[in-house]
Amino acid sequence: MIPISANLGFLWQHLTLPEAIHAAHKAGFEAVECHWPYDTPPEQVNDALRETGMKMLGLNTVKGEGENGLLALPEKVEQARAAIDQALSYAQKIGAGKVHAMAGIASGAQAQQCYIENLEYACERAAPLGIEVLIEPLNHFDAPNYFLQTTSQAREIIRSVAASNLKLMFDCYHVQIMEGDICRRLTDLLPIIGHVQVASVPKRAEPDQGELQLSYVYDHLKAIGYSGAIGAEYRPSTTEGAGLGWLAKLRG
Repeated sequence: MIPISANLGFLWQHLTLPEAIHAAHKAGFEAVECHWPYDTPPEQVNDALRETGMKMLGLNTVKGEGENGLLALPEKVEQARAAIDQALSYAQKIGAGKVHAMAGIASGAQAQQCYIENLEYACERAAPLGIEVLIEPLNHFDAPNYFLQTTSQAREIIRSVAASNLKLMFDCYHVQIMEGDICRRLTDLLPIIGHVQVASVPKRAEPDQGELQLSYVYDHLKAIGYSGAIGAEYRPSTTEGAGLGWLAKLRG
């Protein structure tokens, strides 16, 4: 059985992070992940994780001021590395094993070189902590002009950095919009995938509707030997509880 993780960046946003962890546990999720937990003292997160027996899988580097990330911005190297250090420190304190290093709004060769150098910095700092650094292509409708948009672009950057702890965040929602052919891409990219996320396309709602058939993707991940978790990163159509039928159905 592949564990299903509740992404608390989208789910139970009306609750505090510790309360959301408890809500995810009560709803039947096996793990949690988040976006930007930095306003919550890590001790409070740890208390909730200990009380529920849940694990926090990962978190993001900060977005900056409207930049949607900092790592590919040549004029923001100092801020980008501070964001990396912040994310790694927080992740270590709460036992999270993955940090999504957000690229930002940028383009061109200079941005790519900056991104690679900052990822090298992140991977070097993360390795002794046992933390994986993730990069995630985002679609150009939800994230216009985001630097990283396709899995092929991500694979080339991972090859350039050549760090064993740099992996791909394969978000089926973004990949379906930009590239499609989800299951073949999952098979092809499996050696570099560090995490998988799901949501419906095109609404980014509960993952049992729209263009993608969640059960088929889930069975395919099992068949190809994917050993990680699946992050449910979707926006509830109404309330979290009302839309959780997909999770029970997936569990049979």
